[in-house]
Amino acid sequence: MQGAHQSGALFLVMPPIVDSHQDLAWNILSFGRDYLRSVEETRRVEKGGLTVERNGDTLLGWPEYQQGEVAVILATLFSTPARWAYEWESYIYKTSEEANRQYRQQMDLYYRLTDDHPDKFRFIRSVSNLDELLASQQKADPAGEECPVGLLALMEGAECISEFDELEEWWDLGLRFIGPAWAGTRFCGGTKEPGPLTDGGRGLLAAMADYGFTLDLSHMDEPAALESLDIYPGPIVVTHGNCLALLPRHEFNRHLSDRVIHGILERDGIIGVVPFNTFLKDGWLKGKSSREEVSIEKLVDHIDHICQLAGDARHVGIGTDFDGGFGLQSTPKEIDTIADLQKLVPLLLARGYSQEDAAAVLGGNWINMLHRSLPAS
Repeated sequence: MQGAHQSGALFLVMPPIVDSHQDLAWNILSFGRDYLRSVEETRRVEKGGLTVERNGDTLLGWPEYQQGEVAVILATLFSTPARWAYEWESYIYKTSEEANRQYRQQMDLYYRLTDDHPDKFRFIRSVSNLDELLASQQKADPAGEECPVGLLALMEGAECISEFDELEEWWDLGLRFIGPAWAGTRFCGGTKEPGPLTDGGRGLLAAMADYGFTLDLSHMDEPAALESLDIYPGPIVVTHGNCLALLPRHEFNRHLSDRVIHGILERDGIIGVVPFNTFLKDGWLKGKSSREEVSIEKLVDHIDHICQLAGDARHVGIGTDFDGGFGLQSTPKEIDTIADLQKLVPLLLARGYSQEDAAAVLGGNWINMLHRSLPAS
């Protein structure tokens, strides 16, 4: 799967990408998107339709995964709480039972995708699964042999969990990452619904730790995130979040303060930064601002901020959230598809980062973290 990237006189082997956040199942079930297609084909099929109006032009497709050297994706289980749903949304839940049915449907979808197309997607549950996948990618003919992409299941918002003993079944199904919040939940405050960790949230974390789940702090309100950093003994990450210090006028509690970032660094966690213009430039509004206003250099600013706080390049990665409520129209001007994440490499080198650092940011840090956190087999 090893390709090449040309930047001026410097020739680089393209590093594998790990994308720590893609809402694939939500898109397939909400809009009927087919990620076996190319980006170009999906855009042609959807042109002028409601899908583009609601979610933007897609940034994801099978050929683009190959072009960009995408090795692993953290694929979400997600449904919108009814109180936050747009009028057009049909994939929503009002109760924990409804959320549970929908999340199981999405997990089944990922298994069907990997069972029906093993040449394109592989479900990752363990280090042995991961190593087998990475070995196959490294052996691939760089002239164009295609390789399967690994899928790891990530639960975004844990309202589907009614009783903590349900975690055993989720673990057996292959779930490895849980984010307790999207908006606020009965476990903690979340985006636009602030609040601390509840007693139920503390119980959830204790039960998660018994199995070895990785905790995703994305969307958690700061008091809940800080307490979780203190009490959760297992691995902790942020699959998709940017730096509040670079967005001082942002109006709600979505981004990571330096205090939270320091806590994640102390726990040897990883933060996946998001190439969404609203999360890169204060005041940028989807549908009202131009994508030409935002350069991918803004994303490098967030990467660099985390690296400066850490003193190294070992705690930051990429969590695109591509097609997760936004599309092409809301990404930096240099990005047309996910393959364009490789453009980060020369930008990082220009700022003094090494090739090893750039490879770590694009995927190596997540791969190292997965080796530490997943069960052996």
